[in-house]
Amino acid sequence: MTQPSFDPHLSATQRVTRALEGAATPAARHVFTQLFTDGAHAAAQRCDAAFLAGQRLGALQGVCLTLKDNMDVVGTTTMAGGVVCAGEAPAQHDAPVVQRLRDAGAVLLGKTNMSEFAFSGVGINPHHGTPVNPADTSQARVPGGSSSGAAVSVALGLAEVGIGTDTGGSIRIPAALCGLVGYKSTQARMPCAGVMELSRTLDTVGSITRSVRACLTVDAVMSQQPLPTDAANLRGLRFAVPQTLMMDDLDATVARAFARTLRLLSEAGAQVVEIPFQALGDIATLSMPGGFSPIEGYAAHHVRLERGADRIDPRVVARMMLGKGISAQDYLELHNRRNAWIEAAQQTLSGFDAMLSPTVPLVAPLIAPLMDDDDAFFKVNRLLLRNPSAINYMNGCAWSLPCHQAGELPIGLMVSSTAGQDAHLARVALGLENFMHSLHA
Repeated sequence: MTQPSFDPHLSATQRVTRALEGAATPAARHVFTQLFTDGAHAAAQRCDAAFLAGQRLGALQGVCLTLKDNMDVVGTTTMAGGVVCAGEAPAQHDAPVVQRLRDAGAVLLGKTNMSEFAFSGVGINPHHGTPVNPADTSQARVPGGSSSGAAVSVALGLAEVGIGTDTGGSIRIPAALCGLVGYKSTQARMPCAGVMELSRTLDTVGSITRSVRACLTVDAVMSQQPLPTDAANLRGLRFAVPQTLMMDDLDATVARAFARTLRLLSEAGAQVVEIPFQALGDIATLSMPGGFSPIEGYAAHHVRLERGADRIDPRVVARMMLGKGISAQDYLELHNRRNAWIEAAQQTLSGFDAMLSPTVPLVAPLIAPLMDDDDAFFKVNRLLLRNPSAINYMNGCAWSLPCHQAGELPIGLMVSSTAGQDAHLARVALGLENFMHSLHA
């Protein structure tokens, strides 16, 4: 495995000191909900001592990372970006993924801000403020959600890895809008115990980093199922480009970058095949009457809603309440329809190495117009979630890779496949990343 890159001239203690100093700057305002200052320094000192003694603590020895606010860390109350959980019992144990990260030598800097209860693709948080996307220093743009602080912590260089969760794109959306790499694996590969749930059917733990190899290293630690790290040769690979849903309403910058990427891949010898994939247009209807996130989110949080809805983001409350009163019959039929849809989707994508689409159809919108305008907020939220959430519905795996050029706001290329294809998709993602790096060499 290849360790995530960091400055080899700095000790772990020096990197932690720089990260914590950076966390106090205006650019990092609203990124963290909690800093583990003492614990991070202690972990860094252990890593440095082990290094000097010639000892190997693990694949992530000395790597600085952040944890999304919905993950259990022993001794702290899991708040999930909100305030209504204040006073609940602190976690008695680390979430399994958190314990695995510690065991691999990672240095945990703190918990990062997020859309409350992970229920938004925008990243706005009314309780803790909204981290500003570092990609544009002239205007305050959304970071993407729900793993907003996770992405910004990496984009600012405070952390080498941001650990997040992805229910409908919550890793890939902020990765795309902030110009980073995000990976959502097939759900079954990753333990979700100790992670405050939104949708038991869809939630997946993953990471945001600056490279595919770094994500693979972190994934191997969290899943304990290492994926290949040899890149596929793009020549001869077959890529499906769906013409239903995912190409709708692209803004000009995204459309231009995506078309350019497909052209360059074709010129490099890859086969790019446009397919109808009309079933993508059926997801909204099949998800009636509520969809998994509202139904399961309401089930998971109804006690908090009942005791303190006035202390929860009203936009989150509105979406969760859509799941109230759904019958067991409707819920099971929702699963049955999804299972049938997945089987058909697997047949559609059979014979392709991956599916390509824009991760999201627009560049990062400005924060201010979305703060007080519910209609504008929900329109943007639907657009941001639309493409990546289709992969969660498919129970698939997916990467978001940067595909913008200098002078463009960040744009993500989503590289996806069906359930269980993580190993092959990892090789494809490495090949695509190598190819795109070669274009700028």
